[in-house]
Amino acid sequence: MTPSIDTFATGPMWAGFIVFVLTMLALDLFVFGGGKAHRVHVKEAATWVGVWVSLALAFAGLLWWYLNGTQGAEVARTKTLEFLAGYLIEQSLSVDNMFVFVMIFTYFAVPPELQRRVLLYGVIGAIVMRAGMILAGVWLVAQFAWVLYVFGAFLVITGIKMLIFAESEPDLDKNPLLRWLRGHLRITPEFHGERFFVKQNGLLWATPMFLVLMLIEVSDLVFAVDSIPAIFAVTTDPFIVFTSNIFAIMGLRALYFLLADMADRFHLLKYGLAIVLVFIGGKMLAMPWFHMPIQWSLSIVGSIILLSVMVSMWMTRHVKAVEKEAS
Repeated sequence: MTPSIDTFATGPMWAGFIVFVLTMLALDLFVFGGGKAHRVHVKEAATWVGVWVSLALAFAGLLWWYLNGTQGAEVARTKTLEFLAGYLIEQSLSVDNMFVFVMIFTYFAVPPELQRRVLLYGVIGAIVMRAGMILAGVWLVAQFAWVLYVFGAFLVITGIKMLIFAESEPDLDKNPLLRWLRGHLRITPEFHGERFFVKQNGLLWATPMFLVLMLIEVSDLVFAVDSIPAIFAVTTDPFIVFTSNIFAIMGLRALYFLLADMADRFHLLKYGLAIVLVFIGGKMLAMPWFHMPIQWSLSIVGSIILLSVMVSMWMTRHVKAVEKEAS
């Protein structure tokens, strides 16, 4: 039996959004310097964060305008709130990637000017992987409705584990993928710019940048396993799931460069993200008995993230004072 997938999106809408994503990636790579090594400063990163948030909000506005004219105000309101809630959830959970990126770049001592392009390839890989996982998730939910409860239980368990192990730092020396790559590839001891492979004495060698890329792609995959089930607590519309995910991913790289140097000041954010996962999972498990309005979910998730950020910054305010004195 072919599963029924409920979505308002037409073929041209899907095609238009995919063209938009490909165009933005091409502009980033070939026009805005994505193909050239350079250090991304806070001002540039803040500008791009603003651009991606503005584009997401503009998309939400267009979504409301289109649906209000074609399917009525109630559908427009519901779908727009679903997109905004999904975007907030995905953007919040993707921040956890930032801490992993910091750890990977620090471990390999990747120069700041070489980080931008490898993250761009990481974004491209994440988009491809998430597209496949979203399609699989939508199909499963359409075919087996009880899968939502499996997702809910998984998120609750994951959130609890995050709370317990929030302060633990993974040991990359023991990472099985890294150990396998080091045991099966010829790897140069030094970086060769942004290149992933080089030829030396007629042999092909991988550079440390290739190891960085592999770890970033795997981390994206791991985080997608958490974040994609989370959005099904808000909507099962594949167009909303896909667009909210992609907007969050596209803005992640700029967010990293904006906040990477201040990552230590957001140490409580991991606890906030863990609580968000438990909340979303609990919401999914409670669906047979209680339906929470989307605006409630949006407000609760936003409040948890905002509170964890504010408390983190208040608790580490002395760090900023010390940095100011040192400068």
